[in-house]
Amino acid sequence: MVGGFLGAGKTTALLRLAAHLTAGGRRVGLITNDQSSGLADTALVDSYGYPVQEISGGCFCCRFNSLTAAVERLTAASTPDVFLAEPVGSCTDLRASVQYPLRRLSGGAYRIAPLSVLVDPIRAARILGLDAGKAFSPKVRYVYGTQLEEAEVIVINKADLLDTVGQERLERALRQTYPHADVRTVSARTGAGLDGWFARVLDLESDTRPAPMLDYDAYAEGEALLGWCNATFRVDASAPFDGNALLTELATGIRDRLIGEIAHVKMTLAPLDEGRDIGAVNLVDGEGEPELSHALQDEVTCGELIVNLRAEADPERLRQTTIDALAAVAGRHRVATSVVHIEHFRPARPSPTHRMATADARGAELGA
Repeated sequence: MVGGFLGAGKTTALLRLAAHLTAGGRRVGLITNDQSSGLADTALVDSYGYPVQEISGGCFCCRFNSLTAAVERLTAASTPDVFLAEPVGSCTDLRASVQYPLRRLSGGAYRIAPLSVLVDPIRAARILGLDAGKAFSPKVRYVYGTQLEEAEVIVINKADLLDTVGQERLERALRQTYPHADVRTVSARTGAGLDGWFARVLDLESDTRPAPMLDYDAYAEGEALLGWCNATFRVDASAPFDGNALLTELATGIRDRLIGEIAHVKMTLAPLDEGRDIGAVNLVDGEGEPELSHALQDEVTCGELIVNLRAEADPERLRQTTIDALAAVAGRHRVATSVVHIEHFRPARPSPTHRMATADARGAELGA
């Protein structure tokens, strides 16, 4: 598993890891996860041609049986040597609720890699008090901190955004705050530092130290402050239009309209008649600019637009913001849009299927 808060770059990193494994002759299967259905991540992974299963309706911890069922489906379809799993970005307690139960209940069928947790360096520097800027409320920061507390490897992603001084300062702060973790710096975008991280998680198994204590009331309250909006739209035009521009302008429009700290905006636009071509844009900061991480090769006349918006804001506000921003952009590009699917909500209280405090059979299990 590769965890980390919303917007840390987990999907890009996992795609890099999948390519690394494939080049070495190993088959991979990917498992995406969200509180709702209609994931931009799944569309993006599928565009690369990797076998992928999507688990919706809750995190791996609360959908443990769905996780193992997804593994079985991937095994039947493509017999992967390695499963790469990306939990929900607001999820924590993965050691106790996923790693340890999987290790013990599978009868040793799986080797469990060390848990990596990715961080966005700009957000991490603000939350650790190194830099000024917009940040989340204390209850949301509690969830962020518990993710890092349980990590075996903390991976500072997006190294290309840091200078040497900033990188050293952030590495030092993370090592001081989380001394049990191996702290590494990489850039999933450029490839810098990835080989060392890949070797670390592929050559060793997860350690067996007890899982950190977790206040589930605080966890639930922090996660519930985050609003969720997943929407899928059909986009049609009488003449070809610039899909990359539409994605970038839509992300900017959402940012400019939204009141509340953005956790992540992720969108994909896939033409309905162009094979695996796809455009993808990310926005991980209410003060930042959208990043076009995957560009469409050609103009588009019809396509499927997926919008995943997470922010510390009212879910109805997220829904209306998405609709209003899309209407404005669609008008400028002279395209028609129709809703295929839309959901907006706050995550429900997490209730793990299993919680095992230790990796061995003597550990307590709660909530089984």
